[in-house]
Amino acid sequence: MESLNLLDYSFIVGYLLLTLVIGLWFSKRASENVGEFFLSGRQLPWWIAGTGMVATTFAADTPLAVAGFVAKNGIAGNWVWWTFVSGGMLTVFFFARLWRRAEILTDLEFIELRYSGPAARFLRGFKAIYFGLFINAVIIGWVNLAMYKIIRIMVPELDPVLTIVALVLLTTFYSGLSGLWGVSITDAVQFVIAMAGCIILAVLAVQSPVVVSAGGLTKALPAWMFDFFPTFTSSGKSITGAIALPFISFAAMAFVQWWSSWYPGSEPGGGGYIAQRMMSAKNEKHSLLATLWFTVAHYCLRPWPWIIVGLVSLVMFPDLPMNQKEDGFVYVMKAVLPPGLKGLLIAAFLAAYMSTLSTHLNWGTSYLINDFYKRFLKIGASDKHYVTVSKITTFLTAAFALYITFFVLDTITGAWEFIIQCGAGTGFVLILRWFWWRLNAWSEITSMVAPFIAFTWLQLFTTVTFPFSIFIIVAFTITATLIVTFLTPPTETAQLELFYRTTRVGGRFWKKISKNLPDVESDSGFVMLFVDWALGIIMIYAILFGTGKFIFGDMLQGSLYLGAGVIAGSLIFADLNRRGWNNLN
Repeated sequence: MESLNLLDYSFIVGYLLLTLVIGLWFSKRASENVGEFFLSGRQLPWWIAGTGMVATTFAADTPLAVAGFVAKNGIAGNWVWWTFVSGGMLTVFFFARLWRRAEILTDLEFIELRYSGPAARFLRGFKAIYFGLFINAVIIGWVNLAMYKIIRIMVPELDPVLTIVALVLLTTFYSGLSGLWGVSITDAVQFVIAMAGCIILAVLAVQSPVVVSAGGLTKALPAWMFDFFPTFTSSGKSITGAIALPFISFAAMAFVQWWSSWYPGSEPGGGGYIAQRMMSAKNEKHSLLATLWFTVAHYCLRPWPWIIVGLVSLVMFPDLPMNQKEDGFVYVMKAVLPPGLKGLLIAAFLAAYMSTLSTHLNWGTSYLINDFYKRFLKIGASDKHYVTVSKITTFLTAAFALYITFFVLDTITGAWEFIIQCGAGTGFVLILRWFWWRLNAWSEITSMVAPFIAFTWLQLFTTVTFPFSIFIIVAFTITATLIVTFLTPPTETAQLELFYRTTRVGGRFWKKISKNLPDVESDSGFVMLFVDWALGIIMIYAILFGTGKFIFGDMLQGSLYLGAGVIAGSLIFADLNRRGWNNLN
């Protein structure tokens, strides 16, 4: 196979130098205090905050995963993640403004704003270590392994292990140096590079001699692969031999999973680095717009280049084993890119990889410092001390993630299903803790423990498997959570009043508290917010499918879909303007 030439390496080195320059540029500002280091001083405009969310979820493994979905189940295989649209829109209209309004540094700080007592302190400290270090290291490990695969195939002359270590060190250096300002600006640059690279790859892929000689994608592949909606069967096999999506799988994802299960980047009610970007926005309006832009870009703009390359890989490499189908994306890169563009595409994947890595390092460190070290170990130290410890912790987190990558992660199978199942039911609390005063810290603790109990029982004593297990785990978790909620005392009234006064959340389930605070002007109009939520879901799917129809030459259906998306979007903005959203602060 042809090695990279000087032009290829020029693109790669140029990109790496650019990220380093940005990190150095923002290093002084990030060193001022932890607010600057972790939240950019709460001054990010919506387009930078939202693009940062998109760039973080655009990891090196994402295009490969989508190519794998397409290879196994056609375009409809993407419903595995398309069903999360409902949760994304819930965050846009119900939670984005609340997160910004809370004026907290991390979403774990929310715990002691909302709850009281020793249980709240334990919950905050435990989640800081569990998510900030362990779960975060596993996520970084997945991303590292995906980049490892790309380097091994595209640049065989490089040692992939040493290359990953070098990339992690570079990313840790600039993210530890520049804080969220540097991470956010590099994210914006990295997203543009990554998307441009994937679009170029898709165009060249469909014009490759193999695809052209076959008469194009629609003639080279069976028609079922171009269906946007799954064929529902009980066995998972359609009449034509296509691998269809069993209805039970679709039902679990479409009706239960999006609101009930914790998953990084798609947390019910927002959370993790998504909440971090919402809280870093200039004001409530920018927080809402950032999350809306993220949802549109995440579902409507990013997937189609990946889907096209995934389809091309089936034409060019039909004999790849099923468990290696996602590798077809990288093999297409290797086959169709001329000298120079190979370096550009590798730089694009480096951008996708490093944007995810830098955000996870900054976000995980924010938990470890703000919610554990600063809260329990070193209370009342100077801002300079906390920023210094934050930089050291960033490097230590990266080192631990490298250990997980090369010594632990390759022994884990079915990790995605495991995380979904062991977080099933927690979303019930993550959403309702904003809107129902009676939930307490023990409720949230129970919602974290109960899924593990149910999952373990199913594994040991039944033959129930994913995704049907989701229904059982969620039912058990919600039942256990409600029982514990009513058996334990509520959060102290003074704490509930502080939370209500700070967030002005409103709603019927806060009447017991709000009646004592007549001076607080809380949110209202929840019926129209649900209308906006439904319109938002319609808008996303309409734009997503309309774009796909245009790509495959169906101009009439494409126009109808996009027209529906425009109408839904116009109705949303008309309602927001009626509410005076331009006056949000």
